[in-house]
Amino acid sequence: MDFFGAYWQIYRSAPIVFSLGLTGKVCFYALVLHILIGIPLAWYLSGRPSPWRSALESLITFPLIFPPIAIGYLLLVVLGRFSLLGDFFSHSLSVEIVFTQVGVVFAAFIAGLPLIVKPVRAAIQELGRDLIEASYILGRGRLVTFVLVTLPLIRRSILQALILGIGRSLGEVGITLMLGGNIIGKTNTLSLEVFNAVNDGDFERASALCLLLFLFSLLMFATLRLFGSRTR
Repeated sequence: MDFFGAYWQIYRSAPIVFSLGLTGKVCFYALVLHILIGIPLAWYLSGRPSPWRSALESLITFPLIFPPIAIGYLLLVVLGRFSLLGDFFSHSLSVEIVFTQVGVVFAAFIAGLPLIVKPVRAAIQELGRDLIEASYILGRGRLVTFVLVTLPLIRRSILQALILGIGRSLGEVGITLMLGGNIIGKTNTLSLEVFNAVNDGDFERASALCLLLFLFSLLMFATLRLFGSRTR
């Protein structure tokens, strides 16, 4: 009973409540970006091979093979206030990326993007061409065919990819640490709070947060298994 009471007090504390809310918000916005940007990118990359597509695919895959902390540093340099891009976003669009919640969302989006693009691209390429060719014969263009024919046929693959992307966004630390700055009460996500708790020597708080992350991950794993079983 004391165990659950102690953990409940941790979950109710203001910093953790903030981190929970921020993490939920970040995952939601990252999910929206994955749908609006990741799925169209997968569709584009499923086309005929070209140098541009190869270069773009390599860039998207980069976060899977390069250390996240190093990616965060590169993004910090590219999107910092004194860089060309950072200056454009700051002065032309009035958007600050570095050390803001926008940067945290961007970090989650970048981290999860390969897990969206690669499975969806593979699902598109594995589709039979009969229905797609029939759509072309009926006078529908490539975009309309993608929306009305391709997307419904690969909807389960898309859902599975989105769950993987959310899971990666939920656990992102390295890129977020560099781009968001881990500012308490501003950019500290739930995963960063585990990092902070260990740094502070508060292992009870770290364990409580890990339990929470484990339950979230278990829920996503169960959902993945459910979708996987329905495809058989």
